[in-house]
Amino acid sequence: MNIAMWSGPRNVSTALMRSWGARADTFVTDEPLYAHYLLETGLDHPARDEIVAAYETDWLKVADWLGGPVPDGRSIWYQKHMTHHLLPGIGRRWVLGLTNCFLIREPGAVILSYAKVRPELTAEELGLPQQSELFELVRRETGRVPPVVDSLDLLEDPRRILGLLCQ
Repeated sequence: MNIAMWSGPRNVSTALMRSWGARADTFVTDEPLYAHYLLETGLDHPARDEIVAAYETDWLKVADWLGGPVPDGRSIWYQKHMTHHLLPGIGRRWVLGLTNCFLIREPGAVILSYAKVRPELTAEELGLPQQSELFELVRRETGRVPPVVDSLDLLEDPRRILGLLCQ
């Protein structure tokens, strides 16, 4: 099973990813579209050059890999995705081959947290429009509402929320 967890920044996505990484049956991938995002935007992020040099920058190749077999003989592939990495030129239909889930946080809290690092920001940089678009695509094409995890609920009762997500 290939699980794609779609989140914006400052949503406890790294902590959630680490909980999945603690499972022996799970292979974890952290922000697989990041190198493409950095190359295309030209943004000056920490370790930018090293990331672009070390990871695949062709989003089509990344998407093909993410939809393929679970690596290392594991049964679950947890993919931590940042919705702001979904630049306009990246197709969206490839995600329909994944089990898509969404991690959200109250937008005001996200803005307050992110503004400490980057005072001028846009909704696109936070991935809000991309997350909404992707959620609607998955809902429309599958006929089901995909799982949505509120980061506050996750922080308040991780055992219950992770149990519900696993169900």
